[in-house]
Amino acid sequence: EVQLVESGGGLVTAGGSLRLSCAASGFTFDGYAIGWFRQVPGKPREGVSCISKDDGSIYYADSVKGRFTISSDNANTVYLQMNSLKPEDTAVYYCAAGRDGGRAWYADLWYRYWGQGTQVTVSS
Repeated sequence: EVQLVESGGGLVTAGGSLRLSCAASGFTFDGYAIGWFRQVPGKPREGVSCISKDDGSIYYADSVKGRFTISSDNANTVYLQMNSLKPEDTAVYYCAAGRDGGRAWYADLWYRYWGQGTQVTVSS
């Protein structure tokens, strides 16, 4: 069974850090683009970052550039290091795997597999 499992969410005060993990089971990330998305109730899902396991391209939303870092250390896990967290970063964070959408990486349509989400709450 193909699954993506996120972990690492939690409650942190503003200025703090968290590291999210996205682990694949039933397949490997080789050749996929892996994206991190977030969603706040009542708002559209927002692309946060993406890494292409095909060509190594990395993308970030403007709102997280310089604060978040996406990385991968093997064929089955992708990380999102989140530093200098702000209350507006509060959301459910999802990882997703799919085709490489290039500069349109933030569009849901590229992604076939989605995790169940992990809550990140940043208090002021």
